[in-house]
Amino acid sequence: MDEHEWLAERFEENRTHLRAVGYRMLGSFSEADDAVQESWMRLSRSDTSEVENLGGWLTTVVARVCLDMLRSRASRREESMGVHVPDPIVSREDGIDPEDEAQMADSVGLALLVVLEALAPAERLAFVLHDLFAVPFEEIAPIVGRSPTAARQLASRARRRVQGAATVPDADLARQREVVDAFLAASRRGDFDALLTVLDPDVVLRLDRGAVPAGASKEVRGAPAVVGLGFKFSGGDGWLARSALVNGGPGVVVTRDGRPFSVIGFTVRSARIVAIDILADPARLRRLDLAFLNN
Repeated sequence: MDEHEWLAERFEENRTHLRAVGYRMLGSFSEADDAVQESWMRLSRSDTSEVENLGGWLTTVVARVCLDMLRSRASRREESMGVHVPDPIVSREDGIDPEDEAQMADSVGLALLVVLEALAPAERLAFVLHDLFAVPFEEIAPIVGRSPTAARQLASRARRRVQGAATVPDADLARQREVVDAFLAASRRGDFDALLTVLDPDVVLRLDRGAVPAGASKEVRGAPAVVGLGFKFSGGDGWLARSALVNGGPGVVVTRDGRPFSVIGFTVRSARIVAIDILADPARLRRLDLAFLNN
């Protein structure tokens, strides 16, 4: 095995981890894959003979690439869209083996990813690397061009934003599903009072329909306003809502005539729904792996 083949093999061993870093940094599968591919290009052009921890070196490279991508897209996103729901991880709700279930328990929820979207790029990097991947601040500091103390402060500011946004769901997934099922049943009946009992008073609903038509995406806050939208999520005329896991939590895939129309993730905290995140952008839905719908 020559050096190139050896590096390629080591890179493949780290690919899943690197993609996880990219996804949490960017909230986008395609951008995460681009960042991972760029890390391979840089690896193949670099002299790594003195690198003792190749996995750590690659993590740093992916983080640098992601930081550049976050900085370059920040102004574009501010100009083009007010509501953005990150790419969801969608999987079957049933038939999960214990190992997969353990991985799902560690998933990053959509509500957390939405909060991360609002952070400054350097804050997001410091929080993701330290709090989600246990990277020391001494290694984070040179990536963001700060001292370790300043990097710690970046993560601390991000952590306060995250902790103040009710992004941590209840631990009991079965109980979360019961709450979501009660919400869906009440929405189909149009039962206003029943809906209010399962929604947190300060619930936030985010609807991402993409950039076209303008104004189609929206953010709605407060239980009465959310109920007032009148979403039924399924019913006649070919509409169907299928339960799924969305980023490890209770969710729904809504189809119309067998075609995906939206993916909905719910965050349940203290037995009430605190966040509803809906991706209904046709272009992005087509890129999701929803093959399980055909089974």
